[in-house]
Amino acid sequence: MALRRVVVTGMGALTSLGQNVAAMWDNLIHGRSGITSLEGLVDFDLSQYTSRIGGRINATTFNPKAFMPAKMVRHIDHFVQYGLAAAHEAITDAGLAVHEDNAYRVGVSIGSGIGGVEGIEQAALLCHNGGGPRRLSPFFVPSVIINMISGYCSILFGMKGPNLATVTACATGAHNIGLSARLIAHGDADVMVAGGAEMGITSTGLAGFCAARALSLRNDTPEAASRPFDGDRDGFVMADGAAVIVLEELEHARQRGAAIYGELIGFGMTGDAYHAAVPREDGEGAAQCISNALRDARLDAQDVDYINAHGTGTVAGDVAEVKAIHRSLGAAGATVPVSATKSMTGHLLGAAGSLEAVISLLALRHQLIPPTINLDRPDPDCRLNHVAKEAREARLHTAMSNSFGFGGTNAALIFRVLP
Repeated sequence: MALRRVVVTGMGALTSLGQNVAAMWDNLIHGRSGITSLEGLVDFDLSQYTSRIGGRINATTFNPKAFMPAKMVRHIDHFVQYGLAAAHEAITDAGLAVHEDNAYRVGVSIGSGIGGVEGIEQAALLCHNGGGPRRLSPFFVPSVIINMISGYCSILFGMKGPNLATVTACATGAHNIGLSARLIAHGDADVMVAGGAEMGITSTGLAGFCAARALSLRNDTPEAASRPFDGDRDGFVMADGAAVIVLEELEHARQRGAAIYGELIGFGMTGDAYHAAVPREDGEGAAQCISNALRDARLDAQDVDYINAHGTGTVAGDVAEVKAIHRSLGAAGATVPVSATKSMTGHLLGAAGSLEAVISLLALRHQLIPPTINLDRPDPDCRLNHVAKEAREARLHTAMSNSFGFGGTNAALIFRVLP
């Protein structure tokens, strides 16, 4: 069976760098950080937390009622609200109309890495502080389970096609995009709304990563805290938000006159089979994932024009990714431009892969590579063609986005300018 070609016709993003794609991109290419102190931005005491910084969605300007009914807002966790906001922007951007004639051909797959931690915390406190089960809302379970971003998106827009949510920690957004593309390629849908959302900066979410000693401790200089590939990096920085794209079968998009950002031509997946939270030191699993994406795209290593790295800023993770790039691309690994935009956005966990897919597509559209900021002293073990500190104009035809997650899960996406 000949596989159908898949293109991107809409994008949406909600981040600490901006609450839409245009604002986020403007801040990104100018090297601005969205990382700030969390003091006064969270409703819990930060005094015992080793890391007190993050990328927070501005609650004073975010208005979920602009995207969904007020009654729905009251019954869903923030991570669901974030995902629906990004989906609304993407669907509007795509000019997509869902009606009875096409509803069963339009699907949705939006996941989250850790889901409704905020609501679970509140419910647990209510139960264990004398409230008991009778105090819980009947909406508790559907407000916190991960597939409800997809569920509510389906309800809001009338989508009756595939309705699912893949969960793979920090590779969630990328896997939802890649697997959605395959649904379209195999004919299960003509359009898929795909991506990830996260609201992990809660008392237990932040505490868990502090306990794992995974987070940067640069509390006094939050803008300089996220430092992928830098010799002085000391961990990643948590961030909240969402990113969603509209994937569409090429001829379907052309027939309705949709604007096309690019074509998704490669998707790779592997598992490290090594450790729950640490990547293989030699980068073998990630390297095979990249190789799988290249094979799927029918590209050679030298055909990749830009890599948006997973680049979290952890000591072990960055080195493993660099080794994977060199292992999979060979000599091209030393010359292909690489940037790690988590240096500005922070790490959106389950939304990271979809946000970086959006950024990769924007790089192709604008022929401009966003920088890695805070890369003052590159680690000698992280030798790459870094796009450091300032955006770089480049002739780009293809872009690859890497995503890796706890459990040893790996994903790579390759996009290209539509010929």
